[in-house]
Amino acid sequence: MNILMVLTSHDRLGDTGKKTGFWLEEFAAPYYAFLDAGVNVTLASPAGGQPPLDPSSDTEDTQTKDTTRFKEDKDAQEHLANTKKLADMNAEDFDSVFYPGGHGPLWDLAVDENSINLIETFVKQDKPVAFVCHSPAALKNVKVDGEYLVKGKTVTGFTNSEEDAVGLTDVVPFLVEDALKANGGNYEKAADWESFVVEDGLLITGQNPASSEEAAKRLMAKLQG
Repeated sequence: MNILMVLTSHDRLGDTGKKTGFWLEEFAAPYYAFLDAGVNVTLASPAGGQPPLDPSSDTEDTQTKDTTRFKEDKDAQEHLANTKKLADMNAEDFDSVFYPGGHGPLWDLAVDENSINLIETFVKQDKPVAFVCHSPAALKNVKVDGEYLVKGKTVTGFTNSEEDAVGLTDVVPFLVEDALKANGGNYEKAADWESFVVEDGLLITGQNPASSEEAAKRLMAKLQG
């Protein structure tokens, strides 16, 4: 089984002068869930090479068993440092795609034509697609047969209250919850910071970092089902 993981290449947190990127737990937890299940994982990003790590996801209080494992895993670090260019990826070569979050995707993957086309192609090929936390931002401009992919579908993603809690409501280009609702999604959420994953047809979405492993497991179950 072959799964593509798509990471952001965007590293600037708006006009704050601070850095952003992908969220470490949201990469590490799914990565090892896939790897431990014997899946071939390919990593890609718009720019290729080393994707930027959000420094906020690499503090002492954000570490998990999977991030700790990643810190000791030279092969995984090497794999991450050499992501392939998203433009070179073809949906035909993979069984599914998984998008880790972090704030970066709000700026690049939301409007990246290669990403948009890739997601549309996976869906047209009847293959599941999964997103967690801020990465449902990548669905913002995805349409299938002229309608937004999320229209009429049950979805989740980083909540407005979670964004407020991290103090970035006025920094981000848009709010994930608002964007999903604006495109006709039936948005659901659990309490802030609790694991929450929803599945609707080919679409799997997780609410926040705590949801990343569960989202990966739900994707695996769908592929094996």
